[in-house]
Amino acid sequence: MKTRLALVFAFVLSLSALPAYAHHSFAAEFDGNKPVRLVGKITRVEWTNPHSYFYVDVTTPDGKTTNWGVEGAGPGALSRRGWKKGDLKIGDTVVVDGYRAKDGSNLIDGRRTTLPDGRIVYGGSPGDGGPGDNGTDQGALPGTSK
Repeated sequence: MKTRLALVFAFVLSLSALPAYAHHSFAAEFDGNKPVRLVGKITRVEWTNPHSYFYVDVTTPDGKTTNWGVEGAGPGALSRRGWKKGDLKIGDTVVVDGYRAKDGSNLIDGRRTTLPDGRIVYGGSPGDGGPGDNGTDQGALPGTSK
């Protein structure tokens, strides 16, 4: 019995040494004072946990194209809001309103996305403390769909 208990304890202790996926608050990575609107074509979609990502090529008036990453909630939260995995297709044009990463990289926290079919959906992580967060999957941003 003591051997079994020691093995269970050792196993549980070993689990604590494994790396864990970090889930961050909005303020840890993004700046709520730096709103950004991106209009561009989808280049890649990563429907992953704990955050989903999609990437958009944005072309400036001078013709320069820059690829931006858009971070959103995990797939489960997005599905509860009406997002479907097939809503974002490579080459589709979307409008994304969000907030820029504090490190100045081409990454935003996508709070509201206008999909190619005209639907507007909330993309923030519930409970992250970012703009429009009211602790629910719907958020509180004006113009988001239910």
